Amino acid sequence: MVTTGDGIGEHATEAAVLALYQELRRRGVSSFEEAYAELKLAPEEFERCRAELTSLGLIVPTNAIHATVADVRDGNWRPESDTVAAVDPEIALLRLLERERERLREHLAEADKAYSTLEILAGTFLRAGALTRSEVEVEALTDYRRIQQVLEDITDVMQESSASMHPGGPTRQIPERMLDRDRRQLANGVRVRAIYEQRDVGRPEMAEFLRRRVELGVEIRLAPAVPMNMIIADQQFALVPIRPQDPREGAILARGSVLVRSYLGLYEHCWHTASPYGDDVVPERGGDGLSEQQRAALRMLASGMKDEKIARSLGVSLRTVSRMLSELMQELGASSRFEAGVRAVRLGWLD
Repeated sequence: MVTTGDGIGEHATEAAVLALYQELRRRGVSSFEEAYAELKLAPEEFERCRAELTSLGLIVPTNAIHATVADVRDGNWRPESDTVAAVDPEIALLRLLERERERLREHLAEADKAYSTLEILAGTFLRAGALTRSEVEVEALTDYRRIQQVLEDITDVMQESSASMHPGGPTRQIPERMLDRDRRQLANGVRVRAIYEQRDVGRPEMAEFLRRRVELGVEIRLAPAVPMNMIIADQQFALVPIRPQDPREGAILARGSVLVRSYLGLYEHCWHTASPYGDDVVPERGGDGLSEQQRAALRMLASGMKDEKIARSLGVSLRTVSRMLSELMQELGASSRFEAGVRAVRLGWLD
């Protein structure tokens, strides 16, 4: 007789299971309860022993519907009677190995399916995010919600820099949403820059908004005029208006460094001609003594126009233009004509 009770350890339980199995093997086919009673095992061992032998596949039900490999594998059979048959340990082991092979086949099938899904994503849907140096993609966005989603998506993947310019300040943008994007970008180590028009500072709500951006760590500059709304991310994404005169018509999302670098060149020009937020932007010299012809020449110079075209536009000789620009360069303290145009803009001479 094998007995177990309170305080009896794991070895006693294993001994009870082994003794019961040997008794069932001796009987061949019999009532589980009868074999259990024959050994006079403790009552609390009954369910434990049957569950152990069933999970190991060492006993199967022998009622009208015979047990299958699946019955043994799942371990959830409920016999109509208590009659069971003992299974040879070698057979039980082979069944266990087959069960594990089936599980492995299922895992491999799931892995193949996941791999196929990744191939589709990487080969098709992620292509826009991994453009080669010679590839560009352009998408027109006319739905405001879609534009906001694109901004969120770009914020999530941005790693290095964010550059934006805003004529007239944010129109439909919600300030708190923009500040939240600033926080996330700066927390990820992204350099965030923005250009606004000088007149924006005169609006109390805008002045407060710019102050909050600067406190977060955003670099802000002010310019007499900003050509268009623009957002550039990592030299890979650019968001510009479909029609700069009316941003409400939607935006163009450009992907690919080849195209985005052109927008970034324009941005850098605007950035270097703008004044850091908080600096005194009052002109050092108002340029009140300039003639209209000189002002026109400066505007054309600032726009990058060549001397020959300036002369034709003003209806004067090339020599006159050269002399006029030399005098203006001297007045502005500029060492080059390009610098003269930049300084004239920064000093407000062309307002």
